[in-house]
Amino acid sequence: MNWAAFSSAEPDLAKTVETRFGAFTHHVLATLRKDGSPRTTGLEVRFLRGELWLGMMPGSLKALDLRRDPRFALQANPGEGQSLGGGDVRITGRAVEVEDPGIKGAYVTEVEPPEPFHLFRTELTEVVRTSVEDEKYLVLQIWKPGEPLRTLRRA
Repeated sequence: MNWAAFSSAEPDLAKTVETRFGAFTHHVLATLRKDGSPRTTGLEVRFLRGELWLGMMPGSLKALDLRRDPRFALQANPGEGQSLGGGDVRITGRAVEVEDPGIKGAYVTEVEPPEPFHLFRTELTEVVRTSVEDEKYLVLQIWKPGEPLRTLRRA
C-alpha cells in the first residue's frame, strides 16, 4: 500500500504523520546489513504525488542495503528537548527502487537533488504514532494495511 492509499484510509493520521516529518529536514532510517544486523542513518524524505519517497546518494550503504533487502523502518526526527510535539511517528515497509527516467525526472524537477542518486518509493506495512494524552496516558495509534486503525491507551 502506498502513501496515497494510506492517506485515503486514514486521512487524520496521515496528516499528523506528514506534519511530524515536515517539522524537520532529517530523520532516521533503519535498514538491514548483509549480516542481518540493523543500520541506522540520517535521511531526508518527501511526500509527493501520493508517494513517500526516499532519496539517497549513489552507492550509499543504506541504498545497497535496500537493494538487497527492501525492508525498512523510518522514524521522524523527535526534535529538540523532550516535548515530541505531535508525538513520535514511525513508518515501516518495503522500499522499491525507481529506475524509470520519467518518474526520476519528475522527482528531480520538484526536489532538485544532487545527481546521480537512488530513488525509492515505499510500500507501507505499518504506521505508528505514540503520544501523551492529558499528561496521564501513553496513546498508541497503530495502522496496518487491511486492518482498522487501533488506538491503545496505557496509564
